[in-house]
Amino acid sequence: MIKRIKGFLAETSVEMKKVHYLTRSELISSSWVVVMAAIFAAFFLGTVDIGLSYIIRLLIG
Repeated sequence: MIKRIKGFLAETSVEMKKVHYLTRSELISSSWVVVMAAIFAAFFLGTVDIGLSYIIRLLIG
């Protein structure tokens, strides 16, 4: 069991050396993309919701 744990930790250490971490500017750019996509989705879904609510109100009376 101890041998398996040591092997796991050794493999984990090797894999962590392969990881590419983002630079500060890459992280900021990626964050802006996520924020803009979330804002766009919110406006789009809000518009669709308002539009469908209006159509349903017209149909119901």
